[in-house]
Amino acid sequence: MSPSIAPTNRTVSQSTDSARLDYLDATRAFALVLGIVFHACLSFTPAFLGWAVQDVSTSPLVAMFMTVSHAFRMGTFFLIAGILSHRTFHRKGPGDFVRSRLLRLGVPFVVGWFILHPLVVSGWIMGSASLRGHVDILGGLLGGFQSLATLPKGLFTGSHLWFLYYLAMITALTLAVRRLVRATRTGNTVMIRWADGLVGWLAESPVSPVILAIPTAAALWFMRFWGLDTPDQSLVPQLPPLVVYGSTFVLGWMLSRQNEMISLITRLTPSRWMLAGIGVATVLLTGDVERDPGNPRYVSAHVAFALGYALTLWSLAFLTIGVFRKLSARPNAFVRYVADSSYWMYLFHLPVVVWLQVAVAELPLHWSLKLFFISILTIGLSLLTYDLFVRSTFIGWILNGRRRERVIMPWLLASLGRVSIRRSLKPERMLS
Repeated sequence: MSPSIAPTNRTVSQSTDSARLDYLDATRAFALVLGIVFHACLSFTPAFLGWAVQDVSTSPLVAMFMTVSHAFRMGTFFLIAGILSHRTFHRKGPGDFVRSRLLRLGVPFVVGWFILHPLVVSGWIMGSASLRGHVDILGGLLGGFQSLATLPKGLFTGSHLWFLYYLAMITALTLAVRRLVRATRTGNTVMIRWADGLVGWLAESPVSPVILAIPTAAALWFMRFWGLDTPDQSLVPQLPPLVVYGSTFVLGWMLSRQNEMISLITRLTPSRWMLAGIGVATVLLTGDVERDPGNPRYVSAHVAFALGYALTLWSLAFLTIGVFRKLSARPNAFVRYVADSSYWMYLFHLPVVVWLQVAVAELPLHWSLKLFFISILTIGLSLLTYDLFVRSTFIGWILNGRRRERVIMPWLLASLGRVSIRRSLKPERMLS
């Protein structure tokens, strides 16, 4: 019996439960931390990608990891953003929700750009200097901040903060469409019930990633390159990325209207894992053809790649949420801390990653050791700065909606205190 998308009588949760869903926080944190590792990989690819520097040690395994992770990490983030935005909208109300989005998205985008963009540019300057055999750190920093002299040319472009801009646009469009639908008296209820019925059908269907992959692949066809473009070079909205990320956000918003649908669409079944495997294999097997436009199978390979990429996006996004739903079913203090810090970590990380890549680029060490060093040190510094300067300050209030007590520094001080006490007791034990 085939599923029906006719209007259903499912209970729709308009007054969303205010309880914190730890697995959604954990999934969002994973997607953002994965972005840190993704950027750390960019200097270790065999083909030069126009990045700040290319390391002397590279590997095709890095390129494969980057291709797969890029296919689903931001899609997963926008899917989670849609779920959490719907919950926040109904918990706070329209007015407070809009104000909180302006604060949490607008302030980091504007203020963060003026601070982070020059620091990232400085990494490019130092990377260029390293190719000539020397690195001038002070000169790189001065050159980075001097780049602001070209404003307003390039304002708010050329950084990893593009996702805030697109999230704000997609949120605004979603609210505008919602208001328009609510204002349409004739057919209002019917349209909403049909939309809920369609989402319910997708959630219950074992092949929902395939169904969703078809329109997503059509959007991917119009990207500048195979795969998902990074729309960071202009404030003019790029329609293909806007469609892809907008569709994940809207699906998350609609899923949150029927909370039971989230568990259905993210269930961990063998068929879902098989679909993800098919998508990943297709992407990896056809991706190299992009560099050979003269290949007689170029068009067919592009079609296969787009379908495989879209299937990878939806399959791994659902499976990632499903995995964390199993692993984070109960509240965990460590998971909550990382989830709270993940937004700051992603905002903060890119200049640190680029500087570290430049610092180790010429060292005769295996790429895996360097990648591990860059990733761990960046994450560690991000957590430390979060605990010291963000978590209990007005910055933490802007990013997370509230101030929280520090955790790392009190723990370190307490640990040092216990060590000093033990050392002071040793002579007494020796005398006794």
